Amino acid sequence: MRVSRRGMLTGAAAVGAAGVIGFEGQATAEVEREPVELTWFGTHAWEIRCGKSVVLTDPWLTRFKTGTFTPEGADPKTKLVIDPKVVDKHVSTADVILVHHGHYDHLADVPYVGKRTQATVLCTETHANLLRAMKTPDDLLSPVRGGEYLPFDGFAIEVFPSLHSCGGKRHTYAYPGYRYAVPLRPRVIEDLVEGGTLAFVITIGGLRILSLSTANFDPNALRDLQVDVVLAAPGGEPGITDRLLRTIKPVRKVIATHWDDFDKPLDEPGVPWTDLTPLRTSVQKTGAEFVVLDHLQKVTL
Repeated sequence: MRVSRRGMLTGAAAVGAAGVIGFEGQATAEVEREPVELTWFGTHAWEIRCGKSVVLTDPWLTRFKTGTFTPEGADPKTKLVIDPKVVDKHVSTADVILVHHGHYDHLADVPYVGKRTQATVLCTETHANLLRAMKTPDDLLSPVRGGEYLPFDGFAIEVFPSLHSCGGKRHTYAYPGYRYAVPLRPRVIEDLVEGGTLAFVITIGGLRILSLSTANFDPNALRDLQVDVVLAAPGGEPGITDRLLRTIKPVRKVIATHWDDFDKPLDEPGVPWTDLTPLRTSVQKTGAEFVVLDHLQKVTL
């Protein structure tokens, strides 16, 4: 799936690409389009590559059995495991690692990936404290909270406050909480608390990609945001994707993320943990294209 190497970004997209925020709808600029390659490593683990620039989102590749999608649910005392051989097979370089929230299926491999790539790790202060407890070099960590515009060589990152998906009678999610100081080293999955959720916009190769690690979002933070592509997850409260796509400006393409049963191996086809039909229907009725990749599959935009 390829697009023209030249394209038009308007409004917030053009302004963001120019490195200025806050003047949405006041500018139109022609930008040079370059191919942007996305590779999906399951869950919300993505490699976004353009030329020599590489951005990783929540790079969790080890995948160990937790029981998350069984009737009994995850065992909170499941031991954290990092398998360097699995990570090394797929990840060798990165400029930036974006941590969207602190749960094990997002954070557990970040210490190893960070040390291997020497990438800048953007995360909340809670995530940073958890990563410090897991022996991540402190000079790699860059705590953020939303509102930041961060230019890097070849791309830019905008940070937005966000929300974790909720569900059930009490509208809850697993392992909430914050860490205001460096805790004891996390040993089991419940030690990796949510710690605040972030959303990111990656402006790279003339594209603006909104990365959401859960189905939920902060409507005040994303209102009238203009992007080209959204990474969107299934699940969450009823109608949540409809609300997202009404909150941001019309988008051309939505790519499904975090839809696989991550107890299953990464080198086998993804097994959906939920029906993707509601997400697909919500996207398609807006006129946007809905894209689903399988494990280790790539798409060039």
